[in-house]
Amino acid sequence: MTSDTFTIRSIEAFCYRYPLATPVVTSFGKMLNRPAVFIRAVDEDGVEGWGEAWSNFPAPGAEHRTRLVNEVLAPGLVGRKFDGPGQAFEILTKGTAVLALQCGEPGPFAQAIAGIDLALWDLCARRRRLPLWRLLGGHASAIKVYASGINPGGAAQTAEAALKRGHRALKLKVGFGGETDLANLAALRAIVGTGMLAADANQGWSMEQALEILPRLGRFDLRWLEEPIRADRPREEWRSVRASAGMPIAAGENISSVDDFREVLAEVVLGVVQPDIAKWGGLSKCADLAREILASDKTFCPHYLGGGIGLLASAHLLAGIGGDGWLEVDANDNPLRDLFCGPVANVREGTIQLNHNPGLGIVPDLSNIERYRSI
Repeated sequence: MTSDTFTIRSIEAFCYRYPLATPVVTSFGKMLNRPAVFIRAVDEDGVEGWGEAWSNFPAPGAEHRTRLVNEVLAPGLVGRKFDGPGQAFEILTKGTAVLALQCGEPGPFAQAIAGIDLALWDLCARRRRLPLWRLLGGHASAIKVYASGINPGGAAQTAEAALKRGHRALKLKVGFGGETDLANLAALRAIVGTGMLAADANQGWSMEQALEILPRLGRFDLRWLEEPIRADRPREEWRSVRASAGMPIAAGENISSVDDFREVLAEVVLGVVQPDIAKWGGLSKCADLAREILASDKTFCPHYLGGGIGLLASAHLLAGIGGDGWLEVDANDNPLRDLFCGPVANVREGTIQLNHNPGLGIVPDLSNIERYRSI
């Protein structure tokens, strides 16, 4: 039972949507509900593993990714023996490369594969009877966290509520006009005091707009400014933004290859690098990548905005790799997160403590969210 070799009996994805009273707002669009695609893998010994695929956009994306797992990817794995999650990841990625190209959907395929990969890592850690953070090489289970997803409307109230829940670090969404952004940043700096404050423009500015507002951000002592311009803009534009910035620049959630990550690790533009394990790469790619981020003298902060299983896996990655980064914890209402993120829900003085249970450390009970089942 402690062998790294396993044979897959079943893989199944489950799709959920939680309706929101207040939409989650970014500079490029709104989320009117919170989706989640949870994935369960079971081996022939009956050991389970759980993962999650990124599914925030577009609006019907969660159902699509669920069907990709159940109808396209899972049939190619069931009954096969693997030496580890990385082998399954490579087989899925290479085996569907032409299909993803043919239908113009490399993103959805990568996200569905990432979710399966997370489930297989959880399964392997449970087989080894180790917490996932230990399997990844970690020595300490405590990590720092920050409250994310703070919308432009009601930012101060959201920030104050986050501090009452134990947070000591905040990240504000910007890109809604200089007057709104600056007022919200001033309010949050007053609320968090000397604590960590970051801002996320969600690719919302042109280079010219970024260069115009950057001097006005200096007084807020930002720990980082995230995705000030589009992720696919030429590196020269990113270098221009960095040269004018008085704070570190962060990005990574929209980088989706080892080569592209290594390109940004080789230059000084990014001070904070943020791969999203549910969006691309899973742990099979992002664990080694996180080690490269630290080796390049940059801060590793896993990006995450979704349900609880992916958040918990991100916490295990940060604890497993180490460094001085923070885990992103969405501040908005979402039971699909809170019911399945285990100890991440218990923030104390800006930190959380993972447990020593095998794998992710929790056994999800999906019956609690059956009313939110989409397909």
